[in-house]
Amino acid sequence: MGVDLGDLAVKKTITLDSLAGKIVAIDAYNMIYQFLASIRQEDGTPLMDYKGNITAHLSGLFYRTSRLLETGIKPVYVFDGKPHDFKGRVQSERSEVKKAAQKKWEEALEKGKYEDAKKYAQATSRLTSEMVEESKLLLKAMGVPSVQAPADGEAEASLMVQNGLAYATASQDYDALLFGSSVLVRNLSITGRRKVPRQDRYILVEPEEIDLKETLASLGLTREQLIIIGLLVGTDFNEGVKGVGPKTALKIVKEHKTLDAVVDYVKGKYDYEFEVEPKEVVNIFLHPAYISPPKLRWAEPDADSISKILVEQHDFSQDRVEKTLTELIRISKERGAQSKLDNWF
Repeated sequence: MGVDLGDLAVKKTITLDSLAGKIVAIDAYNMIYQFLASIRQEDGTPLMDYKGNITAHLSGLFYRTSRLLETGIKPVYVFDGKPHDFKGRVQSERSEVKKAAQKKWEEALEKGKYEDAKKYAQATSRLTSEMVEESKLLLKAMGVPSVQAPADGEAEASLMVQNGLAYATASQDYDALLFGSSVLVRNLSITGRRKVPRQDRYILVEPEEIDLKETLASLGLTREQLIIIGLLVGTDFNEGVKGVGPKTALKIVKEHKTLDAVVDYVKGKYDYEFEVEPKEVVNIFLHPAYISPPKLRWAEPDADSISKILVEQHDFSQDRVEKTLTELIRISKERGAQSKLDNWF
């Protein structure tokens, strides 16, 4: 879900090529959920192997990560750890949303409304612990590093950026800005030509880059004040004030400045009491749990391991997998040779 800051952030359209040579810390759960939602059949049924196992996460990771590697990007996937206690309410709400979407999906299928069915089906996606482990194994076989965060993956990725271990955090959510990532990249997993739902037309989705300092300067805010805006509109850790969107929240924060003053204002104006301690939510963003990851290493793909996971275990097309693998191995060897040449000189 994340914080809704889309109307406030200063966005710049970029190309994948502009990220060549840069390390990008990817919010793994965020990206994998996008694959689970979007890689489906026309009636919304998820991509599965012949045994009925969902494989959309593996398909998305393999082909999209291959595209990033071919472009020259150095991806590192950051996986969520133990969720904060405050996330319990959000997780409960998401579970109820999935149940409602499941019912609507089934009803739409019965009526033969397949476009509606696919829309509802996208909201039913679930990521299991087995799918997470499969994802990590596939990434390892591809030679792509992954990091296990102690808590929020997006927080870990953001601190990796702060500490100079990565250029940007990649996520569809804006939480990385609150966690202090100096650069946020969006649309990394959905770049390309996409059909507009319920319309007979397509749009081109391009990557976006958001610079934290530029956004703060344009809004005339500190990072802590941006976090307070998140607190008002709602985060993964608190519900937010009903009727207060990003623009209203910006106005409130610019007028009242401090957390205490903002809390007092919304209490009187909206008769609202936060269900959690606001200072604790702010502190989660300012001082999140973090573990310094080991040295990040990218290696040549292990063709046999990849084929075992995708072709043998999950019935992927051998020809298509081998075609992508051949290109990946060629690029990996070329870059390895170039790196040795650079070190020589």
